[in-house]
Amino acid sequence: MDAELTALATAGATALVQQMVTEGWTQARQRVAAFFSRRRGGDEEEALQGELEVSRTDLLAAQRDGDEAGEADVQAEWRVRLRRALRDDPAAAEELRQLLTEMRTDTEPGITVRDVHNTMTGGAHRGTVIQAGVISRVDQSGGGSTRGPARG
Repeated sequence: MDAELTALATAGATALVQQMVTEGWTQARQRVAAFFSRRRGGDEEEALQGELEVSRTDLLAAQRDGDEAGEADVQAEWRVRLRRALRDDPAAAEELRQLLTEMRTDTEPGITVRDVHNTMTGGAHRGTVIQAGVISRVDQSGGGSTRGPARG
């Protein structure tokens, strides 16, 4: 899967998780369930809404308990599902972009959504690269380990 679709799946998962704690959640849940349901023949929308509700419950519990890994797990689950949807149906990319635009409009009036394409070349070896529309927190506790994030 190319980098653009991977970034789109990541943006979709991020927006979805952000919506889970807003007043616009019900509408976002319906839109996202419909998106996935269309990929599966259109007959699983209610079940998908239930799965999204379970994820929301998990997210709220993780936030309440200060469980950052639990929060990340919810986002990772939907990022993987979005990547699969985009891989299996390349035409889904445009629908997901539209869905992201609608979700941003619901929560952030006045923001213009643009496509951004960044390429990093040369000069950085095990350095930090951060790309985001909004950065609410940066955790660099890993110290450059190649074994994954630091624990503990």
